[in-house]
Order: sequence, then C-alpha cells, then structure tokens
Amino acid sequence: MKSKVSILTAATFALCASAAFAQVSSTTTATGPNGQTATRTATRGGGQTNVTATGPNGQTASRSTSHYAGGNSTTVTGPNGQTANRSVTGRGTGNVNATTTGPNGQTASRSTSRYAGGSSSTVTGPNGQTASRTVAGRGTGAATVTRSSPRGTATRTR
Repeated sequence: MKSKVSILTAATFALCASAAFAQVSSTTTATGPNGQTATRTATRGGGQTNVTATGPNGQTASRSTSHYAGGNSTTVTGPNGQTANRSVTGRGTGNVNATTTGPNGQTASRSTSRYAGGSSSTVTGPNGQTASRTVAGRGTGAATVTRSSPRGTATRTR
C-alpha cells in the first residue's frame, strides 16, 4: 500500500511540474455587423508569446515575443510578409536599451538610465538625429526637466 501512495504522489508531482511549463492558448473571434469575422489566437508559455490575427479578408499578421531575464525580443510580421524587430535589454538594471528595426532595415534606438533622484533617456532616429530628456532632483520638491532635440533645448523646474 505504501508503494502505491508513493507512486501516486510522484505522478501527481510530475503532472503539476509539467503543467507549470505548459503552453496556454486562446482564440477570440469577432463578428462584424455584416457577418464577416476576424480571429486572434494567442499562445503563451515557456518564455514565448505568439499572437496571430486573421482579418475577414483572410490576411494574417503575427507577433512573436521571446521573454528572457532582463528583456525581450519581438518580431512583427505584416500581411505582406514584411517584418519589424524590437529588442529590449537591461530591464531591472537601471539601464534599459531598446532597438527597433523596420522592414526597410532602418533602425531607431532608445537608451534610458534611472538613478536616485532622476533619469536620463536618449532617442536616436533612423536618420541619426538624437533627442534626450533628463530629470534631476526628483524627491526634492524642485525637479528639473531638460529636453534636447535637433530643434533646441528647453529646461523647466516643477
């Protein structure tokens, strides 16, 4: 009798452990006033999220995201097959970087640093121009925000 209980306990544990890594999928269907339908299917699990949307005309777009410690990587594919990619790194470190590459191969990026009393972000567009925003003095009652772009710099205290 004791061996049956041990086997049952081990089987239950194995089933629960595998369920923790199982994928979950859901499908939503929307029907318009003319009877046409669109569907969205999302599958999550194992550090991956995949979403596919199909319109009433049968065209499909998708998004695939891989999640990992400190960031993620996403690819979006349009109905024409063109893709765009976005990568985020450094989450939880105080220094987060995001890079996006469009279907034409051009890249834009954002770098953000957070620290005691403030933060600083710089955005670089596909043409190489940059814009930045810096906040200093948070928590002092007199935070200073400085914004810089190709059009100039502005500072204000709030």
